[in-house]
Amino acid sequence: MDDHVTDKAGTPAEPDGPTGDGAEPSDAAATDAGSRPDAAAGAPEGADGGSGTAGEDAGSGTAGARADAGSGANRRRHVLRWAALGTSAAVLAAAGAGWWLYHKLDGNITTDTSAAAELEAYEKERPSALVTGAQNILLLGSDTREGEGNDRYGKDAHNSQRSDTTILLHIAGDRQSVTAMSVPRDLMVTIPSCGRPGGKRTREQIAQFNWAFQFGGAACTIRTVEKFTGIRVDHHMVIDFRGFKDMVEAVDGVEVCLTEPIDDKAARLKLPAGRQTLRGEEALGFVRARKTLGNGSDTERMERQQQFLGALVKKVQSNGVLLNPTRLYPVLDAATKSVTTDAGLDSLKDLYDLTRALRNVPTEKVQFLTVPRKPYRLDPNRDELVQPTASELFEQLRKDADVRVVPERRTDRDTGGDASPAPTPTFPGTNAAEGMCE
Repeated sequence: MDDHVTDKAGTPAEPDGPTGDGAEPSDAAATDAGSRPDAAAGAPEGADGGSGTAGEDAGSGTAGARADAGSGANRRRHVLRWAALGTSAAVLAAAGAGWWLYHKLDGNITTDTSAAAELEAYEKERPSALVTGAQNILLLGSDTREGEGNDRYGKDAHNSQRSDTTILLHIAGDRQSVTAMSVPRDLMVTIPSCGRPGGKRTREQIAQFNWAFQFGGAACTIRTVEKFTGIRVDHHMVIDFRGFKDMVEAVDGVEVCLTEPIDDKAARLKLPAGRQTLRGEEALGFVRARKTLGNGSDTERMERQQQFLGALVKKVQSNGVLLNPTRLYPVLDAATKSVTTDAGLDSLKDLYDLTRALRNVPTEKVQFLTVPRKPYRLDPNRDELVQPTASELFEQLRKDADVRVVPERRTDRDTGGDASPAPTPTFPGTNAAEGMCE
């Protein structure tokens, strides 16, 4: 085959060189083109089919076009290589950052190992779970003064702690409803014999409920709740003062509406009447205040806590926190730093799976209520269960059956005021859809 034809078709490229139609002219082709000046000179200028100046210009233009095309292809290849390199670096950086954030949040969580040992020792006494898929999580708000920033709420000479707030969170098996049942701190119950730090044990006794946490921590509280409700507690979480404040800060505060001003020195709280947004410190004072609000009872404080938590849930769901990683991270960081859980919830994956399962629950199906109680017959400053209403509520939760919660002023009207029970048991309470300013 003629060498010139071979060169016009394109000399095979080097491994790293240009390929295909964009190949640069070979040196052989350039030399061959430059070795024919006599033929070009002997032809009439502009003659058809000749190799004169016009033909020379055309050849020169073709070679230049090929050179330009080859140079453009090289530039495109360089751009693509740098783009691929940049993309790879970005993916690696994102993966590294994601790994770091995951392990940071995961490492924030504290595991309660002592509770597991105590509960295992008394497994035979504990109630069985009746429904697969449903979960009961005991939320404990500790009033301990230990930890950064907590000593400002008062000194405790005995370095003790009690469950300032206790809520049994029932998550339905179909994940379509959540019922949060508050347990009054002054409810008189039977507290079983519980293990104390150092190996000693308390005796079984009738005492106010929040002593259980002081006697034996989360394990003693769980066993006490299981004893008077018959409901199996699957998991538990303990959160302190600082953790609650950080959670509220992470969602930019919660809106409340006050019918009258508040000035409570014990809770370090002074607020005007009206609509306002409470952030960390003020929010904590609001849910802890008791002596100067209403009749000063723990009952009213629990109702206020339930309303505030409902407003918090509503805000989290309405402003896209759960679906926005940049807004979700501060919430997770605050939560994981301040929470102590059992081994079944002590990983970020466990908490995220729980959050994801709850994010689509309608706010009107996130319900809050308090165990049915009345003044204790031996001491009106304490509470006791109202029977058989309390047992009916516990049975509904134990069976994962429907519970209807309505404002207290509507319960009599909704049941018709006669002896015929409503199809779904109805209890006084509130839900997250109502908020605090509705």
